[in-house]
Amino acid sequence: MSRPFLALSAMVAAGVITTGATALPAHSQTGTVRHAPVRDTAISHARANVARHAGTFGFGAGQRLHVKDVVIDADGIQHVRFERTYHGLPVVGGDFVVHQRADGSLRGSSRARAHAVKLASVTPAVGAEDTAAGALKRAHGLVRDARSTPELIVWAADGTPRLAWRTTVQGVGDKGQPHGEVFVTDATTGKAIENYDAEREATGTGHSEYTGDVAIDTTQQADGSFALIDPVRGHVTKDAHNLSSSSVKSSSGTLFTDADDIWGDGKKFSADRATAAVDAHVNTAETYDYYKKTFGRNGIKNDGRGATVFVHVGTHWDNAQWSDSCFCMMTGDGDGVTDPEQVDLDTMGHEMTHGVTSATANLRYSGESGGLNEATSDILGTMVEWYADNPVDRPDYLFSDQSTPPWLRRFDKPSLDGRSADCWSKSVGRLDVHYSSGVANHWFYLASEGSGAKTVNGVAYNSPTCNGSTVTGIGNQKASAIWYRALTVYMTSTTDYKGARTATLNAARDLYGASSPEYAATAAAWSAVSVS
Repeated sequence: MSRPFLALSAMVAAGVITTGATALPAHSQTGTVRHAPVRDTAISHARANVARHAGTFGFGAGQRLHVKDVVIDADGIQHVRFERTYHGLPVVGGDFVVHQRADGSLRGSSRARAHAVKLASVTPAVGAEDTAAGALKRAHGLVRDARSTPELIVWAADGTPRLAWRTTVQGVGDKGQPHGEVFVTDATTGKAIENYDAEREATGTGHSEYTGDVAIDTTQQADGSFALIDPVRGHVTKDAHNLSSSSVKSSSGTLFTDADDIWGDGKKFSADRATAAVDAHVNTAETYDYYKKTFGRNGIKNDGRGATVFVHVGTHWDNAQWSDSCFCMMTGDGDGVTDPEQVDLDTMGHEMTHGVTSATANLRYSGESGGLNEATSDILGTMVEWYADNPVDRPDYLFSDQSTPPWLRRFDKPSLDGRSADCWSKSVGRLDVHYSSGVANHWFYLASEGSGAKTVNGVAYNSPTCNGSTVTGIGNQKASAIWYRALTVYMTSTTDYKGARTATLNAARDLYGASSPEYAATAAAWSAVSVS
């Protein structure tokens, strides 16, 4: 998933903060949109708090703020999320949340002390052309037909702000799918800082591949035919025709249309291209509805906008991904042998959740933050499956068990895949993000169901603890509510596992109280995966 940073819009100059661009509407934990004056007042108070406590927020001359999100709780507590620039350059890792009471008095920030930004110069010693050439060389073997785009940034993700180039290399992956890599390079020394994937990894009758016969929301067109345009949620589903270019746009591909509003044939590895489209279209709707009815979230960006969903991407591409750049989800046809189309319910929920993460905490797709990013998609994508409660695809704690049988990842003991981590250690951040996510997935299972042997919906689980403790679960609805609030209110782009513990404890306190069983279970589950 590409992860663009927004332009920022307020600055401290001679002690005065000037306002700029607009932001998302304020919403409560249940998603109720507040009146503009309440939102505007919250932002005004937050800006004043940043000016008053500039040292706490690492804020000073040359910086400008942009409001990314505002959350207002039912009791009036306000959480205003900021990103920033320094002399016009995005500050990666410079985001923070201001927590304040209804009267505007400061309750704290998302970090004990944010990184101060003060550079001797914003002129790079290493030029853009050399950086682009170096990134293309490093991407060789990972991306073909590649092109690179360098962007000058301030890198503050690891604690020491410095000038850097963030270069995105876009091209084609080994299965013909759009693929990109991001390379971060010190703009003074030319040394590599890090690199990561640019991508991470939607009423007629539908005969679906995974969930039987389903009702499907379509739009009748002027000529009498029907199209896979969801009139309620706004998303559209298209055939990518095995497009193997990284230049996918929302306007690419062909919209699915049909004369009688009956779609697909219900077969795996189907020759009817609409079969995969049925699952994609319906499961995108289920994901949209889960977020709306559970959290009051109105679409991926909480702006009511529907996404574009592409099926049949690449050639035997056994994967799926969300892309911010085209605000779209792309799904492959599987490996053509054992794994069919990647359009099952928890996979679709997983990919759309990457978009939710990008629109909120924007967890960096690297190190422990990257593991938390992947775990967020696993956790909330799985909860889409529990929300849908389809009798053909019964809810479970097995991720991608339909499209990648018997499962791709599992929650009770993630290490059963041979790669994922059950417990936190100092080396977890060096794992691929799909495997470092195991620690948070394990936390979620323990917080939901508790430790030991248990059978749920016919599936046997046996979850160990890393400290030998016994954990009693609080149910996955409460555990996921805690995670969602932590993501949207307390986590920031550089949150690590220790920070996730703090964020979820704050969320549990807000939702259930500091002396509640839910708060105690949240803490116990983290201790049980060695995060303290």
